[in-house]
Amino acid sequence: MPDQSIPQSRPEARPPVDAAGGVPSDTPSPDGLTRRRLLGTAGATGLALGAAGGAVGYTAAPSQATPLSSIGAGEAMFHVKHQPGITQGLQARGHLVAFDLAAGAGRKEAAALLRRWSETARRLMAGEAAATDDTDVARDAGPSSLTVTFGFGNSFFTRTGLEKQRPVALDPLPDFSSDHLDKARSNGDLWVQIGADDALVAFHALRAIQKDAGKAAKVRWQMNGFNRTPGATAHPMTARNLMGQMDGTRNPKPADSDFDQRIFVPSDSTKDPAWMADGSYAVVRRIRMLLDDWEKLSVKAQEQVIGRRKSDGAALSGGTETTAMDLEKTDTNGDLVVPINAHARITRPDQNGGAAMLRRPFSYHDGIDPDGIPDAGLLFVCWQADPLRGFVTVQRKLDRGDALSQYIRHESSGLFAVPGGAAQGEYVGQRLLEA
Repeated sequence: MPDQSIPQSRPEARPPVDAAGGVPSDTPSPDGLTRRRLLGTAGATGLALGAAGGAVGYTAAPSQATPLSSIGAGEAMFHVKHQPGITQGLQARGHLVAFDLAAGAGRKEAAALLRRWSETARRLMAGEAAATDDTDVARDAGPSSLTVTFGFGNSFFTRTGLEKQRPVALDPLPDFSSDHLDKARSNGDLWVQIGADDALVAFHALRAIQKDAGKAAKVRWQMNGFNRTPGATAHPMTARNLMGQMDGTRNPKPADSDFDQRIFVPSDSTKDPAWMADGSYAVVRRIRMLLDDWEKLSVKAQEQVIGRRKSDGAALSGGTETTAMDLEKTDTNGDLVVPINAHARITRPDQNGGAAMLRRPFSYHDGIDPDGIPDAGLLFVCWQADPLRGFVTVQRKLDRGDALSQYIRHESSGLFAVPGGAAQGEYVGQRLLEA
C-alpha cells in the first residue's frame, strides 16, 4: 500500500490550440508557461520518465508540484532497463488484465503477440496512434504518463513448451486464512498492467491491447482501478486508500542502497533464469474492503487497527508521518501505544527479517451488491525480486494476527514474472521466447 509521488496543484484553464489541434509551443499558459516549458517542467519533476538504459522515477516520496495543464505531457519511456509501470508514481487510472493463450496457440503465437503488444505499447506511450485500426479515443491527449507492463504466469510456460525456463519463484503462492479466491479471476498465462493520468488514455491502451490479442489469446479477467488525480491536493502528499488511511508511508525508496536488490532480479542471479535479468515479480491481489464494518469504528479505533493517525499518517507513538515508529512506547497504563496486532507494526521490515516489497496499487469500486454492500477495495500490486522473501513472508505474518484482517477479504490472486525492459529493436520477453 504505497506512498507514491503524485504531483499536485490547483486546476488551471486550458491553453489555446493551433490549427492542428495541438498547443502551440510558444503559447503561454495562464501562469505564463509555454508548452515547451511545461514539457521541461514535466521532465524535471519525474513526469517525463525513462532514459536509455534505465528508468527514471521515484515512487515513495512526493515530487515537486507541477501545473495541472502539464499532466498530459508526461511521458514514460518504453525501451528502459526495467519495464515501465514499476518505479513510476501512482497513476490516476489503471487497468489490470490477464489473458490465456487460445487453444492451439504456443510459443510461435506468443512471440508474435508480444511483438505486437510491445510495438503498440511503445507507440501509445509516446502519444502516437496505434499502427492499425486506432480508435481515436486518445486523439486529443498527450501521453499522460501512460505505462504498459507485461508479465508471464506459471501456466504460460507449459502452454509454450518452455517449462525448463520457468522460474522457481513462480511456484504457486501458499493458501492464507484471509483468502476467498475466485479462480476465474486469478492467475492467467499473460498479465498486462496499464496506468495513465488520464482515463481515456488508459482505456485507449486497454482497447488496443485487447484488439492486438486477436485469435492468439482471450481475456481471462479484467479489473479497473483509480487513484487521486495529480493536482487534486494543495501540495504533494501520500495517497489515501478507500478506508481514508494514508497508505504507503514506508514503501521502499529508489534512493535506498538496497532498493534494486529487494525489487529487481540481478543480472548475475544464480537462482533465476537469465531472461529475468533486471525483471521483477508482481503479486496481484484483489482485496475487498468491508467498508460498512470499517466505517462503524470510531476514528480512534481505526487508528488502533492501523497503528497510525488517520489525519496525517504519523505513528501512534508520535512525531510526523516519517518519524520512526517507537514499538516499545507505552501509555500511562503500561499498554503499548502501537498495539501488538496493528497493521503498521506487523508489516515493518524489521519485524519480518528485512522482507520488503514495493507496493503500487489502485483503488477500485465495482458497484453495490444486491444486499447494498459496496464492492470496493484495493487492486494490490507489489513488486519484489523474490515473492517468497517479499510478499509471502509478510502475508504469513499478517495471517497470524493482523487487526486489519477482519475488515478485508482477498478475493483474487495472481503471481507473474515480469522480465526486464526491452532494448531498442527488441520486444518484451524476446530473450525468453527466442532463446
